[in-house]
Amino acid sequence: MAGAAFVEGEACLLTDDRGKQYLLTLSGGKQFHYDRGVIPHTDIIGVPEGSTVMSSKESRAVVLRPRLADYVLKMKRGAAVMYPKDSAAIVAWADIAPGDTVVEAGTGSGALTLALSRAVGIEGSVITVERREDHQTHARRLIASFSGSVPANIEFREGDVETVLADVQADRVILDVPEPWSVVVPAVDALSGGGTFASYLPTVPQVQQLRDAMDRSRVFVDVDTFEILMRSWAMSGRSVRPEHRMVGHTGFITVGRRIL
Repeated sequence: MAGAAFVEGEACLLTDDRGKQYLLTLSGGKQFHYDRGVIPHTDIIGVPEGSTVMSSKESRAVVLRPRLADYVLKMKRGAAVMYPKDSAAIVAWADIAPGDTVVEAGTGSGALTLALSRAVGIEGSVITVERREDHQTHARRLIASFSGSVPANIEFREGDVETVLADVQADRVILDVPEPWSVVVPAVDALSGGGTFASYLPTVPQVQQLRDAMDRSRVFVDVDTFEILMRSWAMSGRSVRPEHRMVGHTGFITVGRRIL
């Protein structure tokens, strides 16, 4: 809840007087050390969100709960994570809604899993499938750190997504795997009419193979492939310009809707 006091075990985003940000997981026995001094975690635990704390060198820092985008970009990732700009686009264009049953593969570090969990709400479910046990273990830990515990609407499964799809009636199938074209037929069988299929891929040749497989299935309409580019702007008084660096190409998103 916004404004509530921090408790041990939850994530905290600390912003210093220069605007630099640090992601902490609060623990009563720990201290945060940086070039502005030392801040014991106990100085943060129990204070309301939005408070200012002081370091041992009398430097001010503001403590806030991280937004999902903050957490994804700063968490200690294992597998590569999907950028917030891409996960937000998938949630929008795959039309993830409260109550949906979503099958996701692969889990990776859990960034997209968190976004999907929020989108489906308490009445929906996210079945996230990962082949690698170490990735799934790491994702569980990161998701629990952000949410306090693993949300009840997330179900982890280890193995091949094709096997999971054979047992699930899905509203949405979301893939972040290297060869999604091999999952097109199982996804078609699992999806309801009007259900959405979405895939995230880094290269054009992969997208071409996926689109060929979707075309051969003859059951997808509104098929589109796109990428999201994000550029921030620097504003200081009358000086307004785009930042010199931007988050450019990270991956291609392909979406399509299942027809009967």
